[in-house]
Amino acid sequence: MSESSATAAPRHPDGRFRNVVPRRRQGLREVLSLIWKLSTAKPKTTVPDQALPVRALGTADIEAAPDASLWRLGHSTMLFKLDGRYWLTDPVFSERAAPVQWAGPKRFHAPPIDIEALPRLAGVILSHDHYDHLDHGSIVRLIPKADLFVAPLGVGDRIVGWGVDATRVRQLDWWQSTDVAGLRLTAAPSRHFSGRGLRDGDRTLWASWVIEAAGLRLFFSGDTGYHDDFKTIGERHGPFDVTFLENGAYNTMWPEVHMHPDETLQAHLDLRGRWLVPVHNGTFDLSLHPWYEPFERIRDLARAAGVKLATPMMGERLALAQPHEGGAWWHAAMPETAPPISPGGRASTPSTR
Repeated sequence: MSESSATAAPRHPDGRFRNVVPRRRQGLREVLSLIWKLSTAKPKTTVPDQALPVRALGTADIEAAPDASLWRLGHSTMLFKLDGRYWLTDPVFSERAAPVQWAGPKRFHAPPIDIEALPRLAGVILSHDHYDHLDHGSIVRLIPKADLFVAPLGVGDRIVGWGVDATRVRQLDWWQSTDVAGLRLTAAPSRHFSGRGLRDGDRTLWASWVIEAAGLRLFFSGDTGYHDDFKTIGERHGPFDVTFLENGAYNTMWPEVHMHPDETLQAHLDLRGRWLVPVHNGTFDLSLHPWYEPFERIRDLARAAGVKLATPMMGERLALAQPHEGGAWWHAAMPETAPPISPGGRASTPSTR
């Protein structure tokens, strides 16, 4: 593992991690207002009123697929086939992204494939410890499936506590790299936060990932607000063949920890990406915008900027060396009375139907 300590993730004196540009702390009134809006003022359009189209995926489909393939399985869960080996990002296969399975954000669709049907995994790549990215039930089921778990600092300790053998865990700070069977992973900065309870805030690190394998350079953002280090990552590791950037669960009430679509596009440009695949959408209700709005806005923004955008359906294979645009599959489940979505601006609290 290589390391540049001069650019390691900053920490407070008590050991808690922080962003390069510290995020503003919300006051009690703001927090209570946010909780009230999320619990009482959600428009109906935050959740689809019919089943989303999903392409069922089987073991034989994956094994027969060419090398350098990608399948979105939901939210930020992606399966990569690189140099004949399989890698999974931020696995969430449970019905809810929550501490319990009887409450909390519920999936819009079932995963295209079950964990038990996945091929043997060379590794699982984790970005941070929030429930919509790190799911206890999925990790436990993946223990017999995965050879290695690669995580930011502290996240690896958490999954060791869940039963993962410590010898199968590698934990990285920002700008550290590790090599696994011809694949190189580099943890890179993001602008977010961490914690799964009331007392463990920012005790573990959050990170984005540079993935280099099969002659390709790929970037996975994890969760992040827009930040200047996108340009640094692009300079150090770009240009990227494909960027997988978060595009969903944004709102003007939390602008520092999630990107709006215009920022997603700018991050892709900063990274010097060739193709953009928007993720962190289409699976969970985590904000106030219509569930389909992120797709509509990033599609229009990309077209206006001349950026190549790929939007594969959940379970649809994407060739990483030669991506295809993919259809607007979400239109099949959009309400007929849906108002047009403006690609620009920061309006993310739409009117109800």
